[in-house]
Amino acid sequence: MFTGCGTAMVTPFSPDGSLDEQTLRRLIGRQIDAGVDFLCPCGTTGESPTLTHKEHLRVVEITVEEAQHRVPVLAGAGGYDTAKVISLVRELKHIGVDGILSVTPYYNKPTQEGLFQHYRAIAESTPLPIIVYSVQPRTAVNVEPATLVRLAQIGNIVGVKEASGNISQMASILARVPESFVVLSGDDAIALPLIALGGRGVVSVVSNQIPDQFTALTHAAISGDFARARELQRTYQALMEVNFIETSPGPVKFGMARMGLLQPVWRLPMVEPQIASQQKIEAVLEPLGLLAGVRV
Repeated sequence: MFTGCGTAMVTPFSPDGSLDEQTLRRLIGRQIDAGVDFLCPCGTTGESPTLTHKEHLRVVEITVEEAQHRVPVLAGAGGYDTAKVISLVRELKHIGVDGILSVTPYYNKPTQEGLFQHYRAIAESTPLPIIVYSVQPRTAVNVEPATLVRLAQIGNIVGVKEASGNISQMASILARVPESFVVLSGDDAIALPLIALGGRGVVSVVSNQIPDQFTALTHAAISGDFARARELQRTYQALMEVNFIETSPGPVKFGMARMGLLQPVWRLPMVEPQIASQQKIEAVLEPLGLLAGVRV
């Protein structure tokens, strides 16, 4: 279900800081029309730590409504309090999501045994499929290959979004987990090499901007058309990189605002990129014909 190109959806806000539901619906429709394989609302890219509980549920509810079963919805539900995560997962199941993307507990830095018990408890609380989200650069916690091997033995823990940035670790995971266990890239620029190693796709930031092109890249790689995948990688590599010139989702939302897709609004502690970064983002968007009103 969760293979190919999934988009880690940004959350659009109105100028007054409230949830912009109309723009959210429009962005979801744009993603589906472009052919993405699944949607991931309320992850880090969606500024989930600054969403109220009610807003979190509302964003997911809108995503499920707009998806209309045309694509699966992999909703974010993670955190450092296992009991609260379980409670949220139950509410998301009631809304009708197809699966859960659950980031590792951050700040309290559990041991590998703690990580295993955390995810086992979540899995035992729900029949929904669960994708583990391992992103050590943001959480200070790494899900080691041996722990993923253990987690893969739990029936509804079906995969991992691997965002360690460590290709060697990714290769080790792929060599050790069952073939049915889905390994997804959490970094756009690494999606192609991970798929070449046996990965099954990506949870993408850049597909917020170029859903059709990045889906094409992902599908080309999965089908073994690496010449086409490399061509697209070269074309959009600079965009993948500039989206992380500052902490995400600052740059990608600024880029989307310059594309005319949303209002440039973030919630503290996220702020707009510095002027120098804005200029670099625009310098990447312009030759790709992505700036609003500019075509090449």
